[in-house]
This record gives sequence, C-alpha cells and structure tokens, in this order.
Amino acid sequence: MRSQEFTLPVQYIRQIADQVARMDARMPASFRRKRWDAVPAGDVQVLALDEFEQLVQDAISATGEPAFGLLVGERMQINSHGMLGYAAMNSATLRDAIALMEQYLQIRTQLVRVRHAAVDGAVRIIVEEAIPLQVVRRSVLDTIVLTIKNLFDHITGGAVRTLHVCFPLEQPPYAALAEEMFGCPVRYGQPWCGFAFAADGLDIPLSMADPVTLRQAIQVCQIELDKSAQRQSWAGKLQRLLLESQGSFPSLNVAARLFNVTPRTLHRRLVEEGTSYRAVIDEVRLRLAVEHLKLGKLSVDEIAFTLGYTDTANFRRAFIRWMGVSPSAYRAAAWAGS
Repeated sequence: MRSQEFTLPVQYIRQIADQVARMDARMPASFRRKRWDAVPAGDVQVLALDEFEQLVQDAISATGEPAFGLLVGERMQINSHGMLGYAAMNSATLRDAIALMEQYLQIRTQLVRVRHAAVDGAVRIIVEEAIPLQVVRRSVLDTIVLTIKNLFDHITGGAVRTLHVCFPLEQPPYAALAEEMFGCPVRYGQPWCGFAFAADGLDIPLSMADPVTLRQAIQVCQIELDKSAQRQSWAGKLQRLLLESQGSFPSLNVAARLFNVTPRTLHRRLVEEGTSYRAVIDEVRLRLAVEHLKLGKLSVDEIAFTLGYTDTANFRRAFIRWMGVSPSAYRAAAWAGS
C-alpha cells in the first residue's frame, strides 16, 4: 500500500537534524541519504508518512532523548514559520492571529489542524491530527503544541498567560521537564490536545500589529496555500478527503465531483500514480483501524462501524489481509508492548 503523503517545509526537517547535531549524536543514515542540508530551506517537500516517521524515530534513537519533540519545539523561532509566522506577528489581536492559523496552518504542516473553542471562560487552542500520527504521535504533538504556544507568547509579549496544556496521552517520564518548558501545568490523559488561556486575552491589541504588512503577508499565504493544493498527488488528495470523512467515505463518483473532475479522470490519475480508489480507501481504513486499536476506547465492532463496515466479519477479514493478524490480536500485542 502507498503511505499517506503530505507536504512539509524543508526548514522543519532541518530543525530535527540540527537538534541531533546539537546533541553531538551521530546523524542517522536516513538524514544523510537525503542530503537535506543541500536543499534550499524555503523549499517544500512531499513526504510519505512512513518516511517522516522514520526520520523522527531515527532522531530519537540517535539521541536517546524521549523528550526530543519538546527540544525541537523549544528551538523554533517565529521566523521558522515563514510567512504565516510573519502574518501572525503583524495581526491586530490574538483572535486575528488564531484565525490565520486556522486558515493557513496547512502551508506549514498538513499533519494537524488547529481550531479554537470557548469553554468556561477560557479559550482552548485545539490541535487535531489531520493524519493519524501513530508511532511518532507524542513527539510530533509535543513539538507542535510547544511551537504554537511559544509563537503566541512571542506575539503577545507574554501578556496572555497560558492556563494549562493538555495531551490525550499517558504521562511520560519527562513530565516535569514538559511543565518547565511550557511554563504551566501539563495535564495528560485528556480528551483533547492543545492549551488554554483566559478568554479576555483574545482581543488585547498586539504591539507589533501592522495592517499593511499583514495584508501583504496574507496575500503570500494564500499563494502558498494554492501551491500546496497543486503539489499534492491525487492519492494524497483522496487520502486527505477520506480522513476528513472518517467512515462516511464518498464513492468514486462523489469524490470526483468534489475534485471537479470526471470519475474516469480520477481513476486514470490514480492508476498513473500506481494505486486505485479501493487501495487508497484500504490504506485510510488500515491507518484509522490501527489508531483506534491502539487507543483502546472502541470495541472491534464499534471500530468496524466507524470505518464504514456493515459487517464486523468483513472488517476482521480485511484487517487480517492487511496485517496478518486479527484486530483483537493486534490490540493485545500493541497493549503488551506499551
């Protein structure tokens, strides 16, 4: 099966490599083969998810540092985020900066989405996986949440205090370090991922606001967003659509309509990329199934229903075909190794 594809600025990959070098660890072969240092920092690369997972896992193995994601996030400066960081810095208020993040974050990363919600007098910045992150979930979420939190601290001049950070993960052995780096309580085992701050901080005027510069930055962000859509393979576009649907998977005809092409054209373009509509659906179902089984919140029957199967037996047969073991056996093995 093809691995999920997404785009990522080379600068972020370099940040990972730089942290490995900073810790005097041997650079993994996966980094040396690609020669990321020879690729212009402003370039955006299309990566397969399994390739990215390998880069992150290799970096953690090379350094022996389980909190590697936090260390990368801590080193991210506002200029690490390209024109989106520049636009956020020139926003009139934090509310405006959040709206920009929600609209344009995918020009920096397609791994997650960001949204905000008002809850009990606080504003939550909620980070949601756009692609199931699986084995690198903790490291990636550590990096992204700390990066966004630090960006907000920078543009507000520290005037808006973070109340707490939340992760839908078990407490790690480096929990004390996490609290030190976030500068606030960090809660684990929560139903959401992100951080919260007092709602009255939303409309505090930002000292670096510049409406002319902001308008220019937004124009560039929109251009980059349009380019990002063009860069994706058809398999990648379809995977993203299916992941957003999660269970209510559109048919080939409906998917083609959403992409403004004919079903025959969509089928042909997928074949040209060495895949098919059915293969892409299987890839998405497998990734979602594995994620649900590892989380352990849903029964096998519930997972089957969530993935669009009307018969659990069909889901079991499909999972055995993909992974060589039953869903129950896979879950037991995953939990035994956690």
